[in-house]
Amino acid sequence: MTANAQTASNALYWLALSLTPGLGPTRGRKLVEHFDRIEDIFQASLTELEAVNLLAQSAQHIALGKSLDLAHEEYAKAVAVGVQIIARGEPAWPTRLSEIYDPPLVLYIRGNVDALNRPGIAIVGTRHPTPYGIGMSERLSCDLAARGLAIFSGMARGVDTAGHRGAIKAKGKTVAVFGTGVDVIYPRENKKLAEGILESNGALISEFPLASFAAPQNFPIRNRIISGLSLGVLVVEAGEYSGTRITARCALEQSRELSRCLAT
Repeated sequence: MTANAQTASNALYWLALSLTPGLGPTRGRKLVEHFDRIEDIFQASLTELEAVNLLAQSAQHIALGKSLDLAHEEYAKAVAVGVQIIARGEPAWPTRLSEIYDPPLVLYIRGNVDALNRPGIAIVGTRHPTPYGIGMSERLSCDLAARGLAIFSGMARGVDTAGHRGAIKAKGKTVAVFGTGVDVIYPRENKKLAEGILESNGALISEFPLASFAAPQNFPIRNRIISGLSLGVLVVEAGEYSGTRITARCALEQSRELSRCLAT
C-alpha cells in the first residue's frame, strides 16, 4: 500500500468513528486507545464493542458496517467538491490540536492545509461590536498577520469578520473554523470573505460533516478548535454571556495565552 493509500485508509477509519451516532471525539479516542489498531474496531463483534461500554446504538452502527459505509460515501463527496479530510496521526494534522483535551476526530479542509500548523493568534469577539471594536480587530489582525502570524477565528459577523479581513489586507494567512459543514457558508453575506480567505492561501475548516446546517449547538463546540489551533487568544469586545467567553475559557483550559482588548 502506498503512503497516500495508507493516509486515505486511516482517514476513512477516523471518519467512520466521527460519523457514528452517540460516539463523539472523547469516546472515539478512548475506543481507539482500547484496541491495538483503529481498523480492529471495525472488525470487532457486537459483543466485543458492547464490552467496552459503547452505547448500543454506536456499537450496532459499527458492527453492522454502517459507520464505514457512511465514511466511504462522505469521503467520496468530499473528494468531488475539493475538500480534504485529515485525521489524527497524519503528518498534516495540526500539532497544537493534539495538545487539547478533546480534539476532533477529523477535520474537513478547504484551502491550504499548511496554514493550520502556522504559529498564530485567535481573534474573537462580539457579533455586535462598536465601530472602535471593528477598527481595532482589523488593525490588530493586520499587524499580526504582517509579522507572519496566522489569524484564527470563526467567520462570524462582527469581530471575527474584521479579524479575517485584516489578515487578508496584510496578505497574511487566516483560517476560519466553521460551525457548519465547510461547504455551507454562514453567515451568507460572508461568501466573498470566504473566497478571499482561500485566495490568500488560507483555509476554511470544520469538524462537522458536509452540508451540516448552522445548528446553534455547533458554534460553542467549534470554539475549542479556534483556541486550540492558536498560541493565544485575543478577545475584542465580548458580551457577558457569549460564545466568546466560551472560547476564552477553552483557551485557559488549554494553557493558551489570553488577552483582552476591550469589553462591552
